[in-house]
Parts: sequence; C-alpha cells; structure tokens
Amino acid sequence: MPRIYFGVGTGELLGLMGEAGADVVGVDWRVPLDEAARRVQPGKALQGNLDPAVLLAPWPVVEERARDVLGRGRSAEGHVFNLGHGVLPETDPGVLARLTDLVHADSVRPDA
Repeated sequence: MPRIYFGVGTGELLGLMGEAGADVVGVDWRVPLDEAARRVQPGKALQGNLDPAVLLAPWPVVEERARDVLGRGRSAEGHVFNLGHGVLPETDPGVLARLTDLVHADSVRPDA
C-alpha cells in the first residue's frame, strides 16, 4: 500500500518527507509542483496542490489555476491532482463537479 505524507506549510520539508519513506508527497498550494518535484528525490509522486480558496473565484480563474497545477504536475514522476488542503465550507459543490470534469478531461492519456 502506498504511503502518502502530507503537511501544510511543509515546503522546506518535502525532500525529508520523501526520504522518510513516502511513496507520494503531498504538496500544499504554497509550493508550485515543478519546484516540489525538484525538492523530492526521483521515484516519488506528488499530490496536490490547488489552493482551496481559488474555488471561490469565478470559473475562468479556477480553470486557469487548475490547468497550471496540472501542467506543473507533469514535471513529477506521478501526480494526483488534489486541493492543497481541504474544501472550504462555502465552496459550491457545482464548482467541485466542474473541476473534477476538467481534471478528468485534461488527464486523459493518448494511449488510454
């Protein structure tokens, strides 16, 4: 079973989290995923890292930020799209559904 380590505000600890035995290192929204991939040794996947507050913005902003996270996540050996930390209570569930559809559509591999 994969070991996932996640902490909020742990950008400077990402390498150590990988060294401590994580298979997947969770990244909050404070560190771009391409930078996180540089901090974590090879062989580790990343999880994250859309800022949950972005989901309160108009859809074009949500879409732009989500695509940025997806693009930067491609620099990692593996990437699980997720929020950088939890869903805010005032988040519209419709935005979450729309975001899920966007991530699924953008993540389809040509060989799949």
